[in-house]
Amino acid sequence: MIDTASTTDILSKLNDECTKFRAFVVLLEDEQKALLEPHPEDLFPLAEAKTRLAEDLSAIARERQQLLPDQTRDMTEWLHRHAPKGIALWQEIRQLAMHAQQLNQTNGELIQIKLRFNQQALNVLYSATQSAAGLYGPNGQTSLPSSGRILGSV
Repeated sequence: MIDTASTTDILSKLNDECTKFRAFVVLLEDEQKALLEPHPEDLFPLAEAKTRLAEDLSAIARERQQLLPDQTRDMTEWLHRHAPKGIALWQEIRQLAMHAQQLNQTNGELIQIKLRFNQQALNVLYSATQSAAGLYGPNGQTSLPSSGRILGSV
């Protein structure tokens, strides 16, 4: 049987994990708003914060898992047996995790769309510079492609 101190520690870790997940979801929502804006300057600090929060979440989950007995495979089942008051918190964590996964997937798709758009814009600019490169001769004078006919003649 698990002792009361361990149960309290596990519930405390669940509370920490839930708090971090709430912050993570808010951060992903902020990232999505920034991705929909024309100026993505806010993305850099959000990406750093997202990385830190993801690392914190992983660490908390590992610590929580280490507090559980080795044979524990199902957190819900363990909570039913040893800490029923933690079940609602665990369910919220799972819902937040699913919501975070959906937001992250959507944000990834938005990033891919922006990347494709930027690549297309770069291709257009590159083509324009290649076309313009042939407009000037070695003497610096324009050398527009001619059809071999003098302007104004029939």
